[in-house]
Amino acid sequence: MTLGLINANPVVHAKKERVARAEDSHADNAVDPLDVFDSVRDIRDPEHPYSLEQLSVLSEESITVDEKLGCIQITFTPTVQYCSMATVIGLCLRVKLMQCFPPHCKVDINVTPGSHADEESVNKQLNDKERVAAALENPNLRQLVDECLYSSELYSL
Repeated sequence: MTLGLINANPVVHAKKERVARAEDSHADNAVDPLDVFDSVRDIRDPEHPYSLEQLSVLSEESITVDEKLGCIQITFTPTVQYCSMATVIGLCLRVKLMQCFPPHCKVDINVTPGSHADEESVNKQLNDKERVAAALENPNLRQLVDECLYSSELYSL
């Protein structure tokens, strides 16, 4: 019996096949939505041993890139409306993007409209640099984020 989980029995979906792309396909340093998706799709959910892709928290369609503005926008959908891990998921996404893409890329991370009971608060936390920095200074929270990211590297091997 599992205690304390908000969604003890999530629906698990099959992972999509990875799309092979030529190494020189982005010689102009353009950020491609598929590259963004590939970099974050295997992040492990904080409560379950499944990736964000497997839980349909994240999909290719939930990522947009605006080259003119240098902006990556990710919208994710928590598995339940009262997901207590929504901010942790958003932090994982932000940290992974900070590791994989140039610092000039502006990143906006939001929950899908109507998918979380505290949508406005979660979005505000995830897109406030000072709040993000403070959260990542918390050793317990940083450890949880790192575990989700490290597990994602094992998924993609």
